[in-house]
Amino acid sequence: MKDRLIIAIDGPAGSGKSTVARQVARRMGILYVDTGAMYRAITLKALRSHTSLRDEKALSELVAETNIDLKIDGDFGLSVYLDGEDVTEEIRRQYVTNNVKHLACLPAVRERMVVLQRHASRSGRAVLEGRDIGTVVFPDADFKVFLDASEEERVNRRYKELRLKGYDVNRDEIKRDVDSRDTSDKTREVAPLKKAVDAVYIDTTGLTIEEVTDKIIKGLESLKR
Repeated sequence: MKDRLIIAIDGPAGSGKSTVARQVARRMGILYVDTGAMYRAITLKALRSHTSLRDEKALSELVAETNIDLKIDGDFGLSVYLDGEDVTEEIRRQYVTNNVKHLACLPAVRERMVVLQRHASRSGRAVLEGRDIGTVVFPDADFKVFLDASEEERVNRRYKELRLKGYDVNRDEIKRDVDSRDTSDKTREVAPLKKAVDAVYIDTTGLTIEEVTDKIIKGLESLKR
């Protein structure tokens, strides 16, 4: 067995990163790390503690004293623990989603979060998904993928996901959220969302999770040759 295998999967909101990364990790039998969930967890803590989302120093210190654990169950479902508390459902609520971008654009916060993300992958065999995995967190990843999809497809996916979880949302609201997140991710000064030059680009529009996963697994097989 190869000692190290870091797979970086990046892409915008709704491109299928989380589900695909989880499936790839399951197929490969390695760790799955959702870095977006980690940012959501620290955002939740900042909101709960009433820490100003514009106070970079205070937020950086908050990250330094925070423990975020990602635990995988038997079906490769991800549970997120913030300082020992299961916040898996809470971090997906809209009030958290609306504020993640404020922390994600702060250099000091991202610097500390990268340390946490690398630590979470300390086994050396992991699939990480996010927006800057292949460019910042693991620029030397063994295999990089950039997932994308049409805006309409991404909005529909997010809408269906939230409706299945029982949230009362409408497509216009979701579209505004996706547009806002895209703009924030692509234009922030620190670690903006972009495809790594050596990443494999996959447009997931119209593809099933299994089809996208198969494409990545086939790409990984080339590493063994």
